Amino acid sequence: MTFLDCSLFCSNVSSSFLRKMVFIFMLMSLSSLTVFSQRPDTVFIEELTWTEIRDLLDDGYSTVIIPTAGTEQNGPHMVTGKHKYRINYGSEQIARALGNALVAPVMTYVPEGRVDPPSGHMRFPGTISIPSDTFETVLEYTARSLKQHGFKDILMIGDSGPNQAGMRKVSEGLSKKWAASGVKVHYISDWYGVGVSRFVSWLKEMGYTEEQIGTHAGLTDTALLLAVAPEHVRSVIQPGKGIDVDGVYGDPTLATRKLGEKGMEFLVEAALEQISTLIETP
Repeated sequence: MTFLDCSLFCSNVSSSFLRKMVFIFMLMSLSSLTVFSQRPDTVFIEELTWTEIRDLLDDGYSTVIIPTAGTEQNGPHMVTGKHKYRINYGSEQIARALGNALVAPVMTYVPEGRVDPPSGHMRFPGTISIPSDTFETVLEYTARSLKQHGFKDILMIGDSGPNQAGMRKVSEGLSKKWAASGVKVHYISDWYGVGVSRFVSWLKEMGYTEEQIGTHAGLTDTALLLAVAPEHVRSVIQPGKGIDVDGVYGDPTLATRKLGEKGMEFLVEAALEQISTLIETP
């Protein structure tokens, strides 16, 4: 082979090689774009980027849920974040059922009683309490932030008792202020009210007594957490000794995951029924 033939051959090889490399690079670039453009299958705002949230708003996701949940003692067998895990699970179920809703991070600091001297759940280590007006201010500005971003229906749902009054007050106040803007704030009381009542009534029909069911960290509370986050229920469970002794009223030893799953159905259904009377869904 002459020098000229070699030059032509090398040139052809180099040209072919370059074309292949360009083609491979383009494929890799397109693949990368596809990966980065894929929207994650989540309804949680804290798991989305700001551009993904912007795009979801543009796509009609005009509803947002603000969940609230107390951080409080739940007996020796359940973690202090019980309410957070339950409302996070329930909010996701509600958002997916609505089809146009996202879920804000759970507000886990709520009024839980007097701090000094302690009252209520504050008598037990791990409980965190804030003043009612502080809770209401944080709740209000969470709603204001979400309104600013373009959400039209703001739903406030709480899984513990002391935060219910604050959610009602803030939602009613903001709805009046924003009446002309088309933005509405809704207090979803039926999750914690109607839903829990239906669960308790069903348990009584199943033969459980009021004392077994209890009102805190007993059968109902424990079963609901077993349904959504069983890893946060300790393996050794004792019958409750009383709310003033171990923080338990009821018999958590009777709780099962199956009972809790039925209970969560009651809570989610009750919330969705109320929401359907308040907002238009797709």
